[in-house]
Amino acid sequence: MKNFGVSLLALWKQLGMNQRVSLIVAALAVGGGMIGLVMWSHRPDYQLLYGHLGDKDAAAIISYLESSNIPHEVTAGGTAVEVPSDQVYKLRMDLAGKGLPGGDGVGFEIFDKGQFGLSDFVQRTNYLRAVQGELGRTITQLQGVRAARVMIVQPENRLLMTDQSVKSTASVFVDLGGGRLDPEQVNAIRHLVANSVQGLQADEVAVVDNHGRTLSEDLKTDPSLGTASSQMKYKAQVEDYLSKKVESMLAAVIGAGNAVVRVSADIETEATTRTEEKFDPDGQVVRNQTTTDNKSNSTESHGGAAAVGVGANVPDKAQGTPDTTTHPTTSTEQEVQNHTTTYEINRTLTNITRSPGTIRSLTAAVFIAPRADEKGVAIKRTDEELTALKQVVINALGVKPAVGETVDSLVTLREMAFAVEPVSQDIKAIAAQNRWSSYLDEASHWGAIAGAAVVLLIFLRLLSKQKPEPIPVEILTLPPELAARAMPSGGRITPDMVNELIRTKPANVGVALRGWVAANKN
Repeated sequence: MKNFGVSLLALWKQLGMNQRVSLIVAALAVGGGMIGLVMWSHRPDYQLLYGHLGDKDAAAIISYLESSNIPHEVTAGGTAVEVPSDQVYKLRMDLAGKGLPGGDGVGFEIFDKGQFGLSDFVQRTNYLRAVQGELGRTITQLQGVRAARVMIVQPENRLLMTDQSVKSTASVFVDLGGGRLDPEQVNAIRHLVANSVQGLQADEVAVVDNHGRTLSEDLKTDPSLGTASSQMKYKAQVEDYLSKKVESMLAAVIGAGNAVVRVSADIETEATTRTEEKFDPDGQVVRNQTTTDNKSNSTESHGGAAAVGVGANVPDKAQGTPDTTTHPTTSTEQEVQNHTTTYEINRTLTNITRSPGTIRSLTAAVFIAPRADEKGVAIKRTDEELTALKQVVINALGVKPAVGETVDSLVTLREMAFAVEPVSQDIKAIAAQNRWSSYLDEASHWGAIAGAAVVLLIFLRLLSKQKPEPIPVEILTLPPELAARAMPSGGRITPDMVNELIRTKPANVGVALRGWVAANKN
């Protein structure tokens, strides 16, 4: 070990100033890299504990972590807390047991404590507060929403309502930071709140962001199409549906992206009610029929009773003479039938109610790209093929011309080359940018290793260029007076001196001997 130290000291003395500086810099670089690697390996792997925290929840969580001596980091401007990855799940359970994070509002935990003696109004108010808090926490879980607050207004629960038009309403405030929400997300928020409150409709929920924009205004449904915005929205939906319907059908035949379809729809925006009443005299029907039958029989008979009439008053007739005259018998039979028939005129009553939204007429414009052969050369389609494609579009849309119109005036189909070059250039630029980004990421990963390797190679290169300084052997052949000046032994070379020189500087002696031998040969 002592000899190794002496050898290192001797090597250090033989190096020049530049060599010593290079060696010191390389040693510092290697040592600094080793120290940094050790520190990085002992650094804990931090993982997100909670994000999008409010100020109150963040302060409570940080206070708990500090009191428990748990290492942590606060990121995202104080709204996120990171802890070592091996403690994330345990800390989440511990914090959940303490009710953290609690969110910006009060949830159903307000009923965890027994509260006796509270009035019905206070209980209903606490329930409304709990619903608002739970909805706010749920909406915060949506992607892009940093914070949310929900305000619900419900009519008082009275036995007799004087104004039946009062309905439940709700307002939702969302903090999006600098982002935006898609219409599907806004619609999801509306229906989430509406289905959580009894009697609340989705159209009665207003969603407002932190920039002051009303996000739910364009999503309200208007069955009667009474407003201009509702009419335009419904018209755009119908046209977009029909356009996509035809494009998807053509894409299966001529390829995706080779057809552009635009449909214009004429929408009925007025609600009409029509009542028709028709009478048909020729179409009479029997409404009532009555039949009455009357039969009567009468019989009159005369026997030996006193005579009556002129014969009985004749004076010449002897008294006491019996009247032997026989009188006839009369019989009468009568039968009467009455028929009564009541007729009703044929009457038709028709009520027709037509709601808005009926499509009165359709027009369409279709552009298709020419076919391309294997070499990419455009080949135009024949007139028969274009006519067949046009007829397919007509049948798919169900276009029906009115009186005085033709189908050709309603549907236009043209074959034209598409301008795709700018799009391809943009795609190439984006691909090149992504490729360079991936290269930079890879370079950042391997930069440290490459830097260390470069430093090591430079050090080895400089070390290989350093050669031992030759000791001139001419001092062995100098005269005594000159050798005394060059050598400390007084000009006399002894075997001990040569052995010491060989032992201490063998490389220098070897170089000197080789140079001396080469010089003698020349």
